[in-house]
Amino acid sequence: MEQVRSSPADRSWTFLTNHARVLTEIARDPGARVRDIAAAIGITERAAQNIVTDLERGGYITRTRVGRRTRYSVDPSRPFRHPADADHQIEGLLSLFTDDHPPGQERPDGDLDRRAPSLPS
Repeated sequence: MEQVRSSPADRSWTFLTNHARVLTEIARDPGARVRDIAAAIGITERAAQNIVTDLERGGYITRTRVGRRTRYSVDPSRPFRHPADADHQIEGLLSLFTDDHPPGQERPDGDLDRRAPSLPS
């Protein structure tokens, strides 16, 4: 697969918002720490925490305490927030960046999927 190189000027925007990136990181690993989510997408812990709060308030994720850790669950049936996209569920977006089954759900072997998405060849 050929890598597309970009100049520093091209890096000023991306197709996904940080909210989408945090959501996909949570979908990939429902037990991820906010610090790990922030590091994975290149934002501060405080920014990641604020986004997690936004996603929870919007009903996209639910937080559950398990001992000293937090576990997240994603509601893939939630619609996109922009009115132009509100007739689509986030499940489609998440399936692009996670595995081929609903995020946070068990794989056929009974384990939760925490693998990074594979790139098309």
